[in-house]
Amino acid sequence: MTTYDIIFYLFALVTLLSAFFVVTNRNIVHSAFYLLFTFFGVAGIYVMLGADFVAVVQLIVYVGGILILLLFGVMLTNKITNVDIKSGTIHALPASIVLGLFAGALAAAVLNTKWKIVASPETSSSTVSLGNMLINEYALIFELLGIVLLIALIGAASMARR
Repeated sequence: MTTYDIIFYLFALVTLLSAFFVVTNRNIVHSAFYLLFTFFGVAGIYVMLGADFVAVVQLIVYVGGILILLLFGVMLTNKITNVDIKSGTIHALPASIVLGLFAGALAAAVLNTKWKIVASPETSSSTVSLGNMLINEYALIFELLGIVLLIALIGAASMARR
């Protein structure tokens, strides 16, 4: 086992354990802080897989935006720090059955897939190639997505005014 494998498994372990604590913790503030470790673990896995752009976007959007907004919203709201999350186990059996079926289907798909590892012909980073594709090949789609996001932002602002 190489150092790369050990670091990858360390990031995977941090991600899985902190995600487990996000779901099982009864204090919402602690769950939000465990979510921070989950996001950092996912960003570390992205870096290990060579997707540096996705890792930076993960850090900026999720850790820098959504999680900080969630923490400020929780911490600035009165009387929410001592609120316990209700986690009833009324539907535990159907959820376990669906989880087992999903895990079995996922395992069958992974085991029946013929995996091929192909070396990338380019040695540049994924950010450079992604930028070139967005500007050259997918410029129209990139601009249309920007317009759709602008329309969504205007719609959200008009809904918030009411």
